[in-house]
Amino acid sequence: MKKQQDLPTYESAFAELQQIVRELQEEAAGIDTLTEKIARATELIRFCRERLRMTEEEIGKLTDLSD
Repeated sequence: MKKQQDLPTYESAFAELQQIVRELQEEAAGIDTLTEKIARATELIRFCRERLRMTEEEIGKLTDLSD
């Protein structure tokens, strides 16, 4: 299990994802690293989605006025 300090921030994960996308668009990623880059991008997308979901949930709890 990863420690909290080992996890990237949303911003750093998103920046890395953008870099991978740029490399793929510019065809800068070689065929030998293509699968690796796609796998990493998939991990980053999952991480960012989960971070957004958690943040949305926390904000919902903070702003819930029905209590």
